[in-house]
Parts: sequence; C-alpha cells; structure tokens
Amino acid sequence: MSDGAVSISLEFTPNPNTLKFVVNRTFMERGAANFTAAADTEKSPLAKRLFEIPGVAAVMIGTNFVTITKAAEGDWDVLAEQVPESIDGHFKSGAPALTEEWKPAASTGNETDVEKKIKEILDNEIRPAVAMDGGDIVFGRYDDGVVYLQLQGACSSCPSSIATLKMGVEARLKEIIPEIKEVVQV
Repeated sequence: MSDGAVSISLEFTPNPNTLKFVVNRTFMERGAANFTAAADTEKSPLAKRLFEIPGVAAVMIGTNFVTITKAAEGDWDVLAEQVPESIDGHFKSGAPALTEEWKPAASTGNETDVEKKIKEILDNEIRPAVAMDGGDIVFGRYDDGVVYLQLQGACSSCPSSIATLKMGVEARLKEIIPEIKEVVQV
C-alpha cells in the first residue's frame, strides 16, 4: 500500500445496476473476488463492511477497484456516498480487503492444452479489458467444444453481457482455438 490519502473515484459501467469505485490502492495482484451474498464474506472484511450498506446486492473486489451491484430497493445516492466512506474507513482500519484464507478458485492440475490456452487468453486479453468495465470473466470448464464461463461484477447482469460474450469472447477464442464451437454463460 502506498502512503497518503485514499483516493476513490466513481466510474459508471455498461450495467445500469452496477458502479465501479476505483481506488489508488491495490487489493490484489490479479483477478477478482466476487461476493453475491453477505453470508459469504467471512474471508473478506471489506466485502462484509460493504454489505452492511443498505441496498448492496453484490460486491466484486478487483485489483484496484470495487464494483457494487445495487439491489432493487437500493438508492444510488446512498450508495455513491456510503461506499467510498466505507472503503476509506476500511483502509484506515488497517484490515485487509481479503484474509489470507481467501483463495481464488484453483485449477485441478489436469488441464488439457485447450483449457490452458483458453485460460491464457482469458487472463492476458479478456479479463483485463472486462475489468475496465468493473467486471470479470472466470473459466468454468471446457467440454466437447463448448467453453463455460462465469460472468461476475458488472458483467453478471449487464444487458450487453450476451453480446460481449458472443461477439467478443467467443469470436476471439474461436480465432485462436479452432476446436471451440461455442461459449456459454454458467
């Protein structure tokens, strides 16, 4: 972490129910941690704190940002004020965003060459681009030419997510890996 004041800027995402809060601090080196229920935040003091704000439906912690998805009863004015205050208070408390017990989904180690190539393209090209919009795409599995991906953060309920998945991700994966027939969301 760097010294000095915590700077938090608000960015809109393509998803009208999600806002991205960019912070001048690093939460994690790569990837994202996605929380869709307050009950699942035991390994993330920051997510737990953010779920205490009325109207928060989901929290995704990225490398240097937090994406907040608003519940139907949520109020953007309340969230836009309270989320930065909670993030700032969290940093001032000295608590980690994620505990050492939190681990990203691990690979089985029995990956095929196609699965390794899919993950490489996702990690190096697609996930960084999607993170710019406050989202993440996680590899689920590859089965008989079909790639199963999980959309998170701003991407999970975005009206344009299917277009992104089909025209962007599927087209790019098919271009590099001819064995791929289709990309679907899980």
